[in-house]
Amino acid sequence: MNSRQEFEEDLTVLLSRITSDSDEKVKNKLNILKDCLVNLRKANIVKINHSIMELVCAKYLMEKGYEVQIEYPLNETLTCDLYATKGLGNLIVEVETGYIPPENALAPLTYTSARLASKIIRYSSFAGKFALGVPPHYILPLPRTLSKLPRSRKDWEILLIKKLCDVYYYNPPVTVEEIRNARIHEIYIIDVDHAKVSEIDPEAYLKRAMERGIAYDYMPDLPAEVRG
Repeated sequence: MNSRQEFEEDLTVLLSRITSDSDEKVKNKLNILKDCLVNLRKANIVKINHSIMELVCAKYLMEKGYEVQIEYPLNETLTCDLYATKGLGNLIVEVETGYIPPENALAPLTYTSARLASKIIRYSSFAGKFALGVPPHYILPLPRTLSKLPRSRKDWEILLIKKLCDVYYYNPPVTVEEIRNARIHEIYIIDVDHAKVSEIDPEAYLKRAMERGIAYDYMPDLPAEVRG
């Protein structure tokens, strides 16, 4: 069995496990998403860990009444992991597995913080609600500024976010106005082993992690006169 066959087999096993108590409508919709992922795997676009988390989260959203699409194009350059609609509202979920590219091995925290900030800034402009999906064993180094309501952000905090993002994302760069208006509404804890998803408010998530000393708000330094 080659890697592509193993990919399809793993997704099939997952769906048989997580849909044992689902109705036929949900099962059929998840199988359509599975087939989409299999086709994307043939083009080397998706990976197994990420795809499995997408399907577990998709099932959770479907059972909350959402219609869910996977690997959904938002514009010519941006594709989101999960695009869900219910009534007139829409929700975008970006799944984070914790993978660090080899070229960023010497600064994993800086890179991940910038990636998360960039995702919130870029994707949330397309969504009524935006969420990040994460496994239970991975703590997001999420810039705390972006967990606040937009009206609560100070100018110097916005400049810090821009400085962080500009290190890695400059084609095109994020703008001050985009940072000011960006919003993350939920964090989904995706437990694949038990096929469960739980929701937590981003600020509460960060507060708990920081109080326990297992995460901190990493941001680049700015002079005191800039912070004001």
